[in-house]
Amino acid sequence: MTLLRSFLFAIWFVVATIFIYVAVFPALLLPRIAMVQASRLWSRVVFLGLKVFAGLTYEVRGEIPRGPVLVASKHMSMWDTMALYLILYDPAAVLKRELLRVPFYGWYIWKAGVIPVDRGGYASALRKMTSAAKQALQQGRPLLIFPEGTRKKPDAPPDYKPGVAGLYSQLNVACIPVALNSGLFWTGPMGFIKKPGRIVVEFLDPIPPGLKRTEFMQLLQQRIEGATAGLIAESPAA
Repeated sequence: MTLLRSFLFAIWFVVATIFIYVAVFPALLLPRIAMVQASRLWSRVVFLGLKVFAGLTYEVRGEIPRGPVLVASKHMSMWDTMALYLILYDPAAVLKRELLRVPFYGWYIWKAGVIPVDRGGYASALRKMTSAAKQALQQGRPLLIFPEGTRKKPDAPPDYKPGVAGLYSQLNVACIPVALNSGLFWTGPMGFIKKPGRIVVEFLDPIPPGLKRTEFMQLLQQRIEGATAGLIAESPAA
């Protein structure tokens, strides 16, 4: 049954994505906020399909951050990027530059105001990312980053990259850690399997600005991994 429901959702996802991508193409010529609203619409439509066809919903815990803060989230599936873009209003998401080359999707996320990062650029990439992040914060937008840089399975060991510490030290804003358990439900090859249940996203206590890099990284990983382990342990899908 799960396989069938996953297949039905896949059809919904493809059809809805094609329809919305074509319908919002003119938004490339409109102000940026038009593409932000179009992106949020796409996420809502995808989540409607998850609920109807896959029996998958979600729950948000903790205080949702607003305004110029750094949000650092665990990353287990494609669901995370869609959900956090919807839960956080108009975040500036730090994403790998290669995504901008994807037809339609890359054009749209560029127009919506993501922050592309060249993962092989090292110091120069960090400078560009920091400059773009400061501009986003000045606009009152939250900054969203996935500290591990890529998706991790629920049982994979953590691998936090130094980029998040570089941003934290340069931006002088609070960092909000985020734990989640989406990897228990969005699984299988290419994330095809969608298990029924409820994904939990939890916004944790803020980490104040001003900590040393080592102290910050230890605290960030400790909070995210500890809370994520708790969410996984309490879920029936585990």
